[in-house]
Amino acid sequence: MYKVKVFVTLRESVLDPQGTAVKNSLHSLSYKEVVEVRIGKFLELTIEKTDRDLDVLVKEMCERLLANTVIEDYRYEVEEVVGS
Repeated sequence: MYKVKVFVTLRESVLDPQGTAVKNSLHSLSYKEVVEVRIGKFLELTIEKTDRDLDVLVKEMCERLLANTVIEDYRYEVEEVVGS
């Protein structure tokens, strides 16, 4: 089995109003050192071994459902795990 960690973030060119709101809140709590906040998503998938190419499988899932590739970028990490 594989554990796949998927990180989805807004593209740099896309405004992040939620990140701006968090940054402003941190500033109001005296964390003035914070320069920028970008909000994203983290997904953890457990995938059974398959004959299909794992990279192709994960990219398909990301591009079809997990990320909006018009405004978001994604990256992923794969870790092989022993099934229980």
